[in-house]
Amino acid sequence: MCGDRDADEEAQKRPDQMCRDRDTDEETQKRKRKGTGMKQLTVTQREAGQRLDKLLARYLNEAPKSFLYKMMRKKNITLNGKRAQGNELVQPGDEIRLFLADETVEKFQSGAARTPRQPLEILYEDEHILLVNKPVGMLSQKARRQDVSLVEYLTAYLLESGALTKEDLALFSPAVCNRLDRNTSGIVIAGKTLLGLQTMSRLLKERAIRKFYRCIVAGELREGRYLKGYLSKDTARNLVSVSEHAASGSLPIETEYRPLAAGEGWTLLEVHLITGRSHQIRAHLASIGHPILGDPKYGDERLNQRCRASFGTDAQLLHAYRLEFPAVDGALAYLSRREFVAPMPKRFWKILRSGKTESELARLC
Repeated sequence: MCGDRDADEEAQKRPDQMCRDRDTDEETQKRKRKGTGMKQLTVTQREAGQRLDKLLARYLNEAPKSFLYKMMRKKNITLNGKRAQGNELVQPGDEIRLFLADETVEKFQSGAARTPRQPLEILYEDEHILLVNKPVGMLSQKARRQDVSLVEYLTAYLLESGALTKEDLALFSPAVCNRLDRNTSGIVIAGKTLLGLQTMSRLLKERAIRKFYRCIVAGELREGRYLKGYLSKDTARNLVSVSEHAASGSLPIETEYRPLAAGEGWTLLEVHLITGRSHQIRAHLASIGHPILGDPKYGDERLNQRCRASFGTDAQLLHAYRLEFPAVDGALAYLSRREFVAPMPKRFWKILRSGKTESELARLC
């Protein structure tokens, strides 16, 4: 009975489908007789949604684009048994066949570097994204080829946990969606799938995710304030400046803060980063006479030296503290209206505990 059913199903195939299946099989056998290897890649949910040429450029990451397009034109690379253009958006289950010699594939694939390992504080994780509490001193992503960043540590974590395999990395690599300065701690969003990366990047670009930081600044502030200005960047020196009026090449910025606690000569602020420009919080607060303590670029060196001597402060006291998600549509709708917090690090509490009661400190948590 089973055999009869299989025969019936075969007979019901469209003639063009049967012809295509036969052509594909014959093509495969013909290439094998010529000694050409055949590798088959099956698209999973993790890498679905990207263009075929982008996926191929990741798999054969040393190959020039002209080579990839030439192979597609000659049907040495096919998508679901057909000639491909490269602009197709791949979907789960799609089959990509590469009729290339093993030597060619090896030539165009860079060797896998040893994946470094470091314990990470994972604040939240699901199928598509994870949130990490990045420590001071860690790069969010590489600035130079030889750097090791949070991305490399995340990759190692996902490999070790089984969420990724080395084979998966040939088609997709996890990445961070927002970046923090090396010496700023706090929440970083990372994408485990292309859908997670695309959704988080879109929400950040639209400023739909509300980002709140905590910092300790020089001076005693008693009232909140909404700041607007223009930021200009000196790329050569990796510095920015803030002015009240627009200048050539400057970008508009908006920053809002409210004081949470104050001590002798310092204030703990919660800062709402409305626009997300490079060094924005650090430069904006310094421009109004309240630099972040410990900041080597925009801070007061005299105060920084006192903080180092008294509290061991070795970096700016700036921390990405809280994220508030908007209503989210689609597969990541479960994140709608959720809030995530990265607790303030110990280096903050060394200063906050000076002259504060336990009940006052409890209100800051």
